[in-house]
Amino acid sequence: MPHSPPEKIVLFDSQCNLCNGWSHLLIKYDPHCRFTLCRVQSQAGQHYLRKLGLPLKTYESVILLERQGDCFQQYHKSEAALRISANLDGYWRYLVVLRYIPRSVRDWLYDLVARNRYRWFGRRSSCLLPSAVDKHRFLEEVSEKSPNESV
Repeated sequence: MPHSPPEKIVLFDSQCNLCNGWSHLLIKYDPHCRFTLCRVQSQAGQHYLRKLGLPLKTYESVILLERQGDCFQQYHKSEAALRISANLDGYWRYLVVLRYIPRSVRDWLYDLVARNRYRWFGRRSSCLLPSAVDKHRFLEEVSEKSPNESV
């Protein structure tokens, strides 16, 4: 577990096959380790969901937390996905052009996929845990008492 909170945290549903595929893609195309992944089912994920005032059992969006001073700015749905993509290596960064599509349209499409992701891509009966090689890329635990954990 890192001594200080990471600069960019990506919260994702590790029971969702689509979300797991996204997390593997993120690891592959983020060789500079700009992002730290956090399973919403982990202690750290539950901590951040509580801090954000979001449901602890239902996950409809990837959430990006970016450090700004001593707290995090939060991004949800298509905005989170596009901000993440813009920082990846390869062609993924060019998805940023999708920002020209109005957010309401992007989020409508995002919600359509989110609502159907288990049906279309499947769901795991248990959370996918990080491999030993990738474990350093994941945030699994945080201190509930840490003042630097503001969101």
